[in-house]
Amino acid sequence: MIKDRPPTTADVATRIAAGDDRTSYDSLSIALHWLTVVLVLAQFALSQVWGFTPRPTRHLLIVTHMSFGILLAAVIAVRILWRLSPGRQTPVSAAGWRIELAAKAVHYLLYALLVSEAVLGFVLRWSGNESMSFFGLEIAPPFAPLSKAAHHNIGEAHEFIGWAIIALAVAHAGAAIFHHLVVRDTVLVRMLPRLKRR
Repeated sequence: MIKDRPPTTADVATRIAAGDDRTSYDSLSIALHWLTVVLVLAQFALSQVWGFTPRPTRHLLIVTHMSFGILLAAVIAVRILWRLSPGRQTPVSAAGWRIELAAKAVHYLLYALLVSEAVLGFVLRWSGNESMSFFGLEIAPPFAPLSKAAHHNIGEAHEFIGWAIIALAVAHAGAAIFHHLVVRDTVLVRMLPRLKRR
């Protein structure tokens, strides 16, 4: 933070929103983070666009959405395993441990939403007695189709969580940018290897 200035409430709030638990990120963590960002944005864009396209194009967009969704689920699984592996956890500092735990909770909330969204994506498709598609590879439903009402509710939950992920991600990114431009600390820089070298 800026020297000779105590942290303000805004500094603390945005540090929590940015998920700043003072972790130093390695190259794989950084790569997985930005791959997640790209896939989440692509998934959201696809879901918002296909309703305005004719049937052949719409089908292609939906199949792409499913393929990217499976890829995103794999990336999230790798991220979680990598984050939980030995040497990836940093001890909470004595000063401001509540802030650091709250910041860590933001990361856990994002992970929970992403995992929930991936699971709902599979269940949504299969509950309608349709196969998932991964770049042309069909994955048949492992259970019998659900009622139309249940299928509809799963779709609603899938959409709601998708919007929640976007809202939290925007707040997360905005807080990191605030710290970079206003507080002038290393919250954002730690996730940008090129800037880190400078």
